[in-house]
Amino acid sequence: MYGIINIGFGNIIVGDRVIAIVNPESAPMKRLKEQAKDDGKLIDATYGRKTRAIVITDSNHVILSAIQPETIALRFRQSFEELEKVLQNIRVV
Repeated sequence: MYGIINIGFGNIIVGDRVIAIVNPESAPMKRLKEQAKDDGKLIDATYGRKTRAIVITDSNHVILSAIQPETIALRFRQSFEELEKVLQNIRVV
């Protein structure tokens, strides 16, 4: 239950669908990116900038982002904390 997460340049993803956020520099991640491109499941959200993170979803889509994986993970945590506050307020009422 993460809501929506900003992955840069106004692009958002549904947090609950994310399986992993990885660094794109390794050879296996480069192969994963190429395979997703061949399968028509690659989404480039970098706006022409360097890919700094690869987001993998439960539907096998691969999303490229120009922001660091740590930044995306921080946004996940913030989104989760905000949703927890809202739910806690609902539970109190």
